[in-house]
Amino acid sequence: MKKIFPFLFLICILLTACGAKAISTAGPTGTQSASKTPQTGSTNEAGSKLQVREEALKGLEITVWTPWYGIESTLFDSLVNEFNAKNDWGIKVAAQSQVNFTNIYETVTTSLPTSQRPDLVIALPEHALEWNDDGVVTDLTPYVGDPKYGIDTKDFPPAFWDQDINGNTRVAVPAQRTARFLLWNETWAGKLGFSSAPASAEDFQKQACGAHLSKTKDESTLDDFMGGWIVDTDPMTAYAWMLAFDGGVLEGDGYRFLRPGNIEAFKYLRGLSEASCAWEVKETKPVAAFANRDALFITASLEDLPGIAREFAAANNTDKWKVIPFPGKNDGAFVIYGSSYVILQSTDEEQLATWLFTRWLLENEQDARWVETTHRFPLRSSTMDLLGDYKKTHPQWAQAIDLLPQGELQPQKASWRTIKTMLGDGFDHMYRVNVPSGQVAAILAQMESLVRDLSQ
Repeated sequence: MKKIFPFLFLICILLTACGAKAISTAGPTGTQSASKTPQTGSTNEAGSKLQVREEALKGLEITVWTPWYGIESTLFDSLVNEFNAKNDWGIKVAAQSQVNFTNIYETVTTSLPTSQRPDLVIALPEHALEWNDDGVVTDLTPYVGDPKYGIDTKDFPPAFWDQDINGNTRVAVPAQRTARFLLWNETWAGKLGFSSAPASAEDFQKQACGAHLSKTKDESTLDDFMGGWIVDTDPMTAYAWMLAFDGGVLEGDGYRFLRPGNIEAFKYLRGLSEASCAWEVKETKPVAAFANRDALFITASLEDLPGIAREFAAANNTDKWKVIPFPGKNDGAFVIYGSSYVILQSTDEEQLATWLFTRWLLENEQDARWVETTHRFPLRSSTMDLLGDYKKTHPQWAQAIDLLPQGELQPQKASWRTIKTMLGDGFDHMYRVNVPSGQVAAILAQMESLVRDLSQ
């Protein structure tokens, strides 16, 4: 049989993933092999197990590299200024934007063997794991658990806090967390005869197909292909659907794509398209289609919700809509992801100063300001006490908070950086070439083959 899966995207990813990398490793924790000079004479501070005198923190300068621009960068700069003005140790923080996560990964990786590497990086967890393998990441375990300078880990939901653990090493702590969800038009579903959100794959199919059928019966013929779920090929969407069908990408210490749950998920999704119960947007944006009752379901990230509410208002649509997980065999699934604070190795004093700034960023007041600005999850459960008004005015965000116990982690592997790109490309390809539902296993087989090639 003629192969249905072209190798263009496979080759591109393979070349990217296999690019040569030359990074000299740092020395033991607390010593940077570049040129930062530790202060001498450190003794135990009373109440702390860290080998740093508090007076040694006075006037230390630390550098932070961020992936942000626009509103996030502006907020972070204001937080830096506030910390610099008010912290008890006289620590000075200098922030530098690297514009996006791709740039920050590349610039940090290049800087690692030099004396110009930053003290703190806001990066993706998989980036932190890779740098940890290079021996340049500070294990935050003693800082988190320190009697004087530590933090209450029980205040962080496990789906946030556990992402940055590698064996017995804490390579980072959460900076931002979000997720992709399905959005469901409750009002329109009620008019179609459905009284509750879909709790299973069968329910989802019935509602999506019911919405499509309603479009074929109206006066216009231009919308006959619309109505159900607008296909979204983001890697986190693909991964969530796989998990919803008891699939996934991990098996033991490695990856496995060709497994029954994944085949069932992809077959189910392609079947929705073949029945016109799922459709792909062409000129219309998914959010506009959702607000105009052209799609019963769309997929969106947590930070997208305020914009969707504004779209409904602009369309004079008073329909109620809800955030729901991806339905499958059990309770549904969704994947939590986001950036983390990564402290690179330097001196004991600079590492502690960097940790103190990081810990301050994680305090409730700063956490709440991040939520109100970026519309993502609060990192600490106790921060909800400061977000009562926000919760009232953002009901869909509040629904997402209630779903947190169902959230699942991304793979805790450095290789996830390239594997998730491959997953998204393969999922997108399945729709672009209209792979028949009976042949979706070929897509998963090609993914698995590529993973084996990358692992050699």
